[in-house]
Amino acid sequence: MRALQTAALLVATLGAGLMAGLFAAFAYAVMPGLARSADRTFVQAMQHINRAILNGWFLVSFLLPIPLLVLATVLAWNGHGRVALPWILAALVLYLAGFFVTSGVNVPLNNALDKADTGDHSRAEAARAAFEGRWATWNTVRALLHTVAFGLLAWALFLHGTAGAV
Repeated sequence: MRALQTAALLVATLGAGLMAGLFAAFAYAVMPGLARSADRTFVQAMQHINRAILNGWFLVSFLLPIPLLVLATVLAWNGHGRVALPWILAALVLYLAGFFVTSGVNVPLNNALDKADTGDHSRAEAARAAFEGRWATWNTVRALLHTVAFGLLAWALFLHGTAGAV
């Protein structure tokens, strides 16, 4: 069971780290870079990014940590590494909060932007105005949530690894 718990924690930590890095990169590089572009370019670039990101690599990295964190919680509760349990639970709560921000705010904004017509300047400008500020704000929130979850999981993994060490 210890090996399963270690594997679940390790893979969940990697997934949380990948998501933290992705969302943070959007916050400090992608969105500021796109902010310098024309409205039509901005909308089209985000449409292409939002379509491209829907792939197996993203979905596995984004979704797999949730059941693994539940499994790690159950295993910590019932066995070895209970010292890491509060950190795993806190990470699970924060990861789920980030998941709900993504599914409840960012994805609906992506879907609305996907339908935007960029045929003329005023429509591209309106689509951007309805999307950019709100999306960027909530992306920063989910980046912070996933980053803290990643840090908590790294600490939980350390505690799990040292539990039982003399």
